[in-house]
Amino acid sequence: MAEIRLTRVEQGQTKIKNVPIAVTPEGFWCCPSPAVFQKSIKVQNTVNKPRPSSPPNKSNIQKKQVPVTEKRPTSTPLRSGVVSENPSAAADTPAVSAPVAPERTPRPKTDHLPRKVSIEFGEPGTSDMKVILLGKQGFCVKLSVHRNVLVENSSFFAKKLLEEEEALPCLEIDDCENAEIYVETVGLMYCKDMKQRMIKQSVPRVLRILKVAEALGFNQCIRSCVQYLEAVPWDGDDEEEKVVSSILHLQGEGIGVTPILKRVSSNASAPSNDTLSQIMDMVLKSNEERGRREMKSIVLKLLRENNSSLPSCNEAIYNSCRSCLNALVSCFKQATELDSDDSTIAGKETLAKQIALESDNLTWLLEILADRQVADDFAIMWAGQQELATLHGKLPVMSRYHVSCITARLFVGIGRGQLLPSKETRQMLLKTWLQPLINDYSWLQHGCRSFDRKVVEEGIGRTILTLPLEDQQSILLSWLGSFLKAGDNCPNLQRAFEVWWRRTFVRPYVESQGNSLHMDNMIAPK
Repeated sequence: MAEIRLTRVEQGQTKIKNVPIAVTPEGFWCCPSPAVFQKSIKVQNTVNKPRPSSPPNKSNIQKKQVPVTEKRPTSTPLRSGVVSENPSAAADTPAVSAPVAPERTPRPKTDHLPRKVSIEFGEPGTSDMKVILLGKQGFCVKLSVHRNVLVENSSFFAKKLLEEEEALPCLEIDDCENAEIYVETVGLMYCKDMKQRMIKQSVPRVLRILKVAEALGFNQCIRSCVQYLEAVPWDGDDEEEKVVSSILHLQGEGIGVTPILKRVSSNASAPSNDTLSQIMDMVLKSNEERGRREMKSIVLKLLRENNSSLPSCNEAIYNSCRSCLNALVSCFKQATELDSDDSTIAGKETLAKQIALESDNLTWLLEILADRQVADDFAIMWAGQQELATLHGKLPVMSRYHVSCITARLFVGIGRGQLLPSKETRQMLLKTWLQPLINDYSWLQHGCRSFDRKVVEEGIGRTILTLPLEDQQSILLSWLGSFLKAGDNCPNLQRAFEVWWRRTFVRPYVESQGNSLHMDNMIAPK
């Protein structure tokens, strides 16, 4: 390890700090540790910060004082290092015989003290010019550099130095935002293997180096930064946006930013429907429960975040719906055709698992369509499945109840206004699927983890109340018979029943009374 002399000048006094630096075949070069610059700024803030005046210490006042004539001489200098500018002041002061409390020595004002850091690049004593970086709060960095190195690597320095007839001994850079990164970038001009140097950096630091390198016209450094950013992983969306925004303007300048941009965008103008269909098929056909469940959650979340995008994917989703529905009907047909002997027990279990899988797939697809507000066609498709509803009643409830989750989700969507099917579709949906739902209700409550009884009952009731009053009466009277037999194993539609009751019995009476009163007012003489 070699050492670089870091010089700090304060009010005529000089402190020398030794900072370890790396040795390269080209000579000595390095940027001091970031802690050096941070420490300098921290020291300045501490010096400039006003100190609150502390009250006098009572113990010092009460402590017995030694007369001046009895003090022993001491050779230890004062810690404050303050030397009086008037040496005769002590002689002019008369001797004091009474004890006096010692006063605190005032600190010198250091608000305007210059803070300077000196850094030398290359072989010691061989530099031929100075570059002075003037930063904020009076911070100053003096770089001892070589003119030929700056001219060869930086178009900025080349223009500044070559346009002068006489060689400039010193060049000042005003308003330097980040002296540490500036020094690091200048140091890279003395390094042949920049890639090795970049490996130890972070993405935010390389982006700051890239910014300085652009300002200096340091093309070799710009290319090294771009190569680093293309190869290193980015941490999160925020860092990705910073990288892309930092290199986007470099397109067309021969720097090679295209590989970075290809990481976040492709040449295709829009994503292909075939790609989305492939993803949907892979998720829907997976036999691994945990992976399938997690990917369904992720895809649903991503589609929710981008509802306005991918408008053409609705057709792909409906194709998947039709495929799953055909597979579900096929499973029901096979299950009803099997005999009850022992040889078909394994087959029935397999079909029951397949029915549960296809039902869950359809529920997931319906959730996606409802979020995208395009589920009306699904309601039409499901309301027309009279054959499936007939087969549903032929299977044991433990094998079929998953199908009723689809019906429940449709009623919830209609009740919340997430889909707006026609009156005929709503009538057909209730006529075809409400009774199968009531028959499976007990198993839905105990066998379906995502089933919310209150939400489903509210959805059913609100769907019923969207129909004409005669249809409401027919459906609710049929429900009443089931509820009086099954109790908690039947949906509780009492709220919908109360609304129907008021519409049927109370409202006509109130309207007739109002009309009668209106007629009396018209007939009464004025």
